[in-house]
Amino acid sequence: MDIATGPLVERIARVLAGERLSANGHGDQESASGAVDAAWPDYRDAAVAVLHTLRAPSAAMANVGDPAVWERMVLAALDEAKPA
Repeated sequence: MDIATGPLVERIARVLAGERLSANGHGDQESASGAVDAAWPDYRDAAVAVLHTLRAPSAAMANVGDPAVWERMVLAALDEAKPA
């Protein structure tokens, strides 16, 4: 699976893990990809919380797009994140 186009909750969790672990963020690991691969599930709940926050677009976002479409897209990502 191409991580860049995989489930949004996993992508967000990987970003959160990478920010915590990688020297490019607040971590100390010069090459954190393996650690991120192992740790991202620990950040899944935080990623779901981010998605819940993103359900409602900001005013600036709503001014340039369709808020109903945005909400449906985020809700689809949340549905995708539910256990099978």
